[in-house]
Amino acid sequence: MQTTIVKWGNSQGIRLPKAFLKSVQIAENDPIDITLENEKIVIKKISAREHKTTKQRLIEFYGEKYKRKGSPQKEINWGNPEGSYFM
Repeated sequence: MQTTIVKWGNSQGIRLPKAFLKSVQIAENDPIDITLENEKIVIKKISAREHKTTKQRLIEFYGEKYKRKGSPQKEINWGNPEGSYFM
């Protein structure tokens, strides 16, 4: 398929036929990821993400270390409160 780059506001765009997108199961407003690989533009549909708990996200960030020991963060004792404050 051959197409043309067109001006779209301050950017440029490519129009893709609906049948072409349907064949790769991409619909209007679907999130996509665009990357460059060996001087080629690659467009991939982003899968719907499942909701993750805070614990799942921490395990992803810290790895197995978090799973075994719990949070790598330790509570810091800053001492007794000083001065006064108004609420």
